Amino acid sequence: MAAMKPRTGDGEMEVTKEGRGYVMRIPLEGGGRLVVELNADEVNTLGDALKGALA
Repeated sequence: MAAMKPRTGDGEMEVTKEGRGYVMRIPLEGGGRLVVELNADEVNTLGDALKGALA
C-alpha cells in the first residue's frame, strides 16, 4: 500500500524548466498547488506584468 501524503500548500512558489516550457507551482491558501505551464514568451509577459504591478 502506498504512503498517504497530506496535500498542503506549504512551501514556496517554484518554477522549473521542463522540456521546451516552464512549470510554475504556486501554493494555495486552502491547500494544494496551482500548476501552470508556460512558454518562454509567456514567462516574459508575466514577468513584465508583475513588475508593472509593483510600480
